[in-house]
Amino acid sequence: MQKHRVLLLSEGFGAGHTQAAYALSSSLRKVEPHVQTKVLELGSFLNPRVAPIIITAYKKTVSSQPRLVRMMYRSNYKKSLNRLTTLALHRMFYTRTIQVIRHLHPDVIVCTHPIPSTIISRIKRLEMLDVPLCTVITDYDAHGSWVSREVNSYLVSTEQVKQKLLERGVDESKIRITGIPVHPNFWERHRKEDIRAQFGLKNMPTVLVMGGGWGFMKDEAVNSHLASYRDRIQIIFCFGNNEKSLEKMKKDPRFLHEHIHLLGFTKEIDKLMEVSDLLITKPGGMTCTEGLAKGIPMLFHKPLPGQEEENSHYFASQGWGTQISSLDDITAWIDRLCNNYDEVIREREKVLDQIESFYPLQSAQAIMELIGQNEELKDCPSY
Repeated sequence: MQKHRVLLLSEGFGAGHTQAAYALSSSLRKVEPHVQTKVLELGSFLNPRVAPIIITAYKKTVSSQPRLVRMMYRSNYKKSLNRLTTLALHRMFYTRTIQVIRHLHPDVIVCTHPIPSTIISRIKRLEMLDVPLCTVITDYDAHGSWVSREVNSYLVSTEQVKQKLLERGVDESKIRITGIPVHPNFWERHRKEDIRAQFGLKNMPTVLVMGGGWGFMKDEAVNSHLASYRDRIQIIFCFGNNEKSLEKMKKDPRFLHEHIHLLGFTKEIDKLMEVSDLLITKPGGMTCTEGLAKGIPMLFHKPLPGQEEENSHYFASQGWGTQISSLDDITAWIDRLCNNYDEVIREREKVLDQIESFYPLQSAQAIMELIGQNEELKDCPSY
């Protein structure tokens, strides 16, 4: 049996893009056990010294100058990356991309970040590559930087994102609504008793606090406010890769309590969401979708300009989450957990029923279908 090869390209500007690539890799192997997948953060792979410096600078800019980030996002909102920018990116970081592709010989290239998608589009435009290109938009918005004529297929989260692509001139036949791919584990249901035993948790109202892969959840007012309820609720703080903030909180007596659990990076967020009753988080596209798969109500903390703001607006419009406008929003939710817990559970079950029709492997199936279509095209006499 022929083994198909899928190359998944991302970049390290936020953890969600690469998480989506790995989630697709897992889903593809569920759909087709014989498929071979390779995930690369392309810029970091080709330039391991320079890329981390740029990513660190980007992280600092996002956290310290949100107005600048918002202005840049909005000023180019409807524009694809121009050819001069694409050429500059290629010469600075991606000159060996075509060598990598020819070495791996993929049947399809899947991009979960707009920069590698743009780079592969340029190579296809120069007729140096005829491999199908699939771009997976990992947010609930469609910035113009995702759009290139050479993309063969777009996988998008919602009808609204599809409409934005249509407005930018993308052919409808290229767009497929699949939802954002999350790891298949998030669609599975686990025994809560087993999870509580694994993490040393109690059976009581539980709040999960996440700051995304970069651990941006460092709001002193929010964290302190939550800790003041430690006798009434259980709180799990998950810091991702932010070890500095984790160690700082471990030394703070306010958070040294049997109902407060401090965690660093973990690959078992799906289990923690399963046993939690409220998620306080940055509204990244991946985190929001993972929370939706678990049906957990969400409070969104200070969305970053651009994609996170749009994610927050979409989930609020669907009744799946609320942006925190003041500490009173947190207080109201804690009161609900303590005084109307059964109602919270019932509402969560309604959300799970609402999303039951979501098929978690749609993205993987769409990619395999794209491979099949390309093989049929090659078999045609006129190809």
